[in-house]
Amino acid sequence: MPDDLSGTQAEYRELPILDLGEFLAGSAGAVEALAVQLRHACEEIGFFFITNHGISDELISSIFAETKRFHGLPEGDKLALEINENQRGFIKPGHTLIKHSTYNENTKFDSNATMVYATEYGTDNPYRQQGKRFYAENQWPGDLPGFKEAVQEYMNSITALGKRTLPLWAAALELSSDFFEPYFEDNYTYLRMAYYPPVPDVEDNEFGLGPHADTGFMTFLPQADVDGLEILDTEGNWFRPPQMHDAILVNTGQFLERWSNNRFRATPHRVIPPKQKDRYSIACFVNTAFEPVCECLPSCHGPDNPPEYPAESYHAFYTWYMANTYPHYGEFEGEDER
Repeated sequence: MPDDLSGTQAEYRELPILDLGEFLAGSAGAVEALAVQLRHACEEIGFFFITNHGISDELISSIFAETKRFHGLPEGDKLALEINENQRGFIKPGHTLIKHSTYNENTKFDSNATMVYATEYGTDNPYRQQGKRFYAENQWPGDLPGFKEAVQEYMNSITALGKRTLPLWAAALELSSDFFEPYFEDNYTYLRMAYYPPVPDVEDNEFGLGPHADTGFMTFLPQADVDGLEILDTEGNWFRPPQMHDAILVNTGQFLERWSNNRFRATPHRVIPPKQKDRYSIACFVNTAFEPVCECLPSCHGPDNPPEYPAESYHAFYTWYMANTYPHYGEFEGEDER
């Protein structure tokens, strides 16, 4: 069992494990077999592990090492890269409060510190040229040799893996194998390199990261050395997944939940602060492109199951999510209800 538990009473439960080996090798029948497993995992739980995914141990170790290197910088150096309206940069501790949660009234700011990177669009991208939010450049530290290259390699590798699995997601939702491809051209991926400092005495309703559901399509999370992640089941009970260092944890987000008319779950989760040890976490979110308007998936509605959400672009949804998650967005625009 992992060490450094945080005083939680949450039990450990197994999660589905999807072996991608045969699928990535192009074996006959692999898509159909995995699609059944993926469908069950996403409809019932919203979290699952993947193994034989092709992301090397060396690459995962490298991104954890770079995360630790970044958070070891002097505070002034990190604050010089402070988060901006494009959701790129350093989020200091006590700067995140998820206000739109329907499963917990979050009243205390989160204790984690996070550096956020995202897809860099070329200078010829028309939305970047227009100055549209979220298309701007990343902010890079000036005195960490090799850091930028390591981050870019990791993000590119996870993005490529996510796109390779799109036929699986399509098959799981009874769609044509290439259904999602147009939506992922020039897709938006972002990376949260998080540090959770020890909190020896955790107060009520205090979290490293408060109860929330992710914003997008799919999230990839290699396992942290120090425990803390907890998942909410359909009966309102929190539980912890086992640590599997030969696997990557994957979960679905709210945009896919809405797109699938609530068929695939965007499962709430949270992080309990460690009591004694530093905790580092790397979450990579692979999403659609910003601009395509996504109507309810054709396999997810019918005469007796009408669409529950309007057609919407990921850019519109992401803008709302960020305005209702990060207080600094109040500086940039008014908030709306959803």
